[in-house]
Amino acid sequence: MSPSPAPKPAHPAGDDRFRQAMTASNIGMAIVSLEGIWLEVNPALCALLGYRIDELRGHHYSEVTHPDDLEISRNLVAALVNGSLASVDEHKRYRHRDGSDVWVQLNIAVMRDEDGAPQYFISHMRDIRGERAAGLALSARAEANGAALDASQRQLQLFADAVSHDLRAPLRSIESFSALLHERAAERLNETDRDYLARIRAAASRMTSLLAALNELSHATRTELRREAVDLSLLADWVGAELQDAHPAHRAQIQVQPGLQVEGDERLLKLMLTQLLHNAWKFSSQGLAPGEAVRIEVSGTVENGRLSLSVRDHGSGFDMRYAHKLFEPFQRLHGPDQGGGHGLGLAIAQRIAERHGGRLRAQSQTEAGSTFIVELPVVAAGGEDAYA
Repeated sequence: MSPSPAPKPAHPAGDDRFRQAMTASNIGMAIVSLEGIWLEVNPALCALLGYRIDELRGHHYSEVTHPDDLEISRNLVAALVNGSLASVDEHKRYRHRDGSDVWVQLNIAVMRDEDGAPQYFISHMRDIRGERAAGLALSARAEANGAALDASQRQLQLFADAVSHDLRAPLRSIESFSALLHERAAERLNETDRDYLARIRAAASRMTSLLAALNELSHATRTELRREAVDLSLLADWVGAELQDAHPAHRAQIQVQPGLQVEGDERLLKLMLTQLLHNAWKFSSQGLAPGEAVRIEVSGTVENGRLSLSVRDHGSGFDMRYAHKLFEPFQRLHGPDQGGGHGLGLAIAQRIAERHGGRLRAQSQTEAGSTFIVELPVVAAGGEDAYA
């Protein structure tokens, strides 16, 4: 590795007690500049990656980061510096000197001065290769039992589909007769009765929406994938036009980067974009000033055969402390009065991303908007078997 010039901000390694603690720790530790240069590394980190201290100090972290994780690392560093993330705690891959992969539990915090300006990063890396090996062995055993489990899941899914179907008929009756009652008798009802009727109609509408979302989650999970070249830019424009037609009261500025393409199932990828853009629209349209437009940007970058597709809004955002709940079915970070829905939209989007060999993650800041990032392989590796 060729050395890079290392800036010299103040950092705690100048404190002998901190240096001694770093040296004695059996967990890899480093102090890293905002530019990504290793300022200090301890012996445990050198042993973990197979380098001497002088071969790491003064070099950029990207020289030993796994190529597939570089873009993720850059995004995380940027989020730490701008304050949208307080810290990072993730599984990451590095390259050992011998070329092998080193999986670590990476924890990074940004240190700031009294005025809140970022100064440097403190990084901890714990070797988790043994834990991952045990996990892979457990997955292999689980796969061996998969046939029986799949049969049980199919039976459960058939039951859920039947229940969903049977609930639709009484719901349609509730919606139809309550609408007729409103049309024919609203003027004869007092204010309290009209409020009760409105509540009945709203509840029936929410239940219909929930059943539709459950059906979409089932479809995203079970449907056979049809792999083909997909123009995500075209699909995003399509979904944006549908949103504008459905909400004519709001002006919209939906900017879509052209030329975003992957290989996958067009129907499911459109459903994924529908969930993500609907989510962005919903939380961007809350509290807009008269004449103010809903602003959404869809963009992407390709690196190492993977597309990072970003859907960014300028809405209410959310507290990243609760980000782990985002993609769980029926979990809501906002109440109904703040635009919260049935809690299935992001679970549907995540399932579709996973079935295409990708993943979905989020970055957000309260009152500053959110960005949902879908990472997808541009071409499915291994042909038809690449998708679950």
